[in-house]
Amino acid sequence: MLEPLFLTPVFKERVWGGIALKEKFHYEIPFENTGECWAISAHPNGPSVVNNGTYTGWKLNQLWKEHPELFGNSTGEVFPLLTKILDANMDLSVQVHPDDYYATVNENGELGKTECWYIIDCKEDADLIFGHNARTKEELIHKVKEGKWDELLRRVKIKPGDFFYVPSGTIHALCEGTIVLETQQSSDTTYRLYDYNRRDSEGNLRELHLEKAIAVTNVPHQNPVNSPRVEERTGVKITTFIQSDYFTVYKWDIDGKSQFSINEQYLLLSVIKGAATLTHKKQQYKLTKGAHLILPTGFGSFQLEGTCEIIVSHT
Repeated sequence: MLEPLFLTPVFKERVWGGIALKEKFHYEIPFENTGECWAISAHPNGPSVVNNGTYTGWKLNQLWKEHPELFGNSTGEVFPLLTKILDANMDLSVQVHPDDYYATVNENGELGKTECWYIIDCKEDADLIFGHNARTKEELIHKVKEGKWDELLRRVKIKPGDFFYVPSGTIHALCEGTIVLETQQSSDTTYRLYDYNRRDSEGNLRELHLEKAIAVTNVPHQNPVNSPRVEERTGVKITTFIQSDYFTVYKWDIDGKSQFSINEQYLLLSVIKGAATLTHKKQQYKLTKGAHLILPTGFGSFQLEGTCEIIVSHT
């Protein structure tokens, strides 16, 4: 019988991280400056591990290769998505990601990185960096070389519940006091443009990647057109945030009892608030805040009962 695949996250130390993942999600974090929870990951830099049922102890990248039937018999070399929770205890570096073509050529076959953010929480009057004001590549290069960051970078006010689609080539940065769930292509390629002249634990400035960053930046910046759609039915409100070439992302607001059915696509689920019981063929599974799981291809019909918020994605 098909079972949900519950996953144990991998945590990453970051100079800008903190302890919010412990405080908000009760994770046992390994560092005082834990910045990233790689929640659903088959990336070799941090694959998550199945912690229930038939495949207990299997890494997700191993499962992708050896049991493709769980994922619709996809012919892709790598599991295409990566779900993270980020604790921006301090400002992240200003960065930009390459597209698939540039990454394949310049990063040893790595995928490009288009991503999106759901703002779980943020401090009052928070903002983030999203886009730039340069009209030409020459103007971009000039403002970067002159360090005219206040003129170059666009800042956007944010609040909990906001959603941002961040295509490759978009200059961006999360800012202090923000917790987000990020859905992205399975890539670990980031080009830093600016890092506030911060130094690491050994007193060194962190590496910048100016040439590559400028090469991949979209000029002029264009805000992605994105209009969330809301559907309400018994026990659930479904918000479709984005349907792109790389992923579709939803939020399920469960309040009561609701029925679902998966026909072919496997689903990635992350519980960001509350709790529910998932019932599938008379088997029950507890979904609690901070749980991450995959419902495999062929999982079919199931029921969710409780009060919770779940971010859901698929390719």
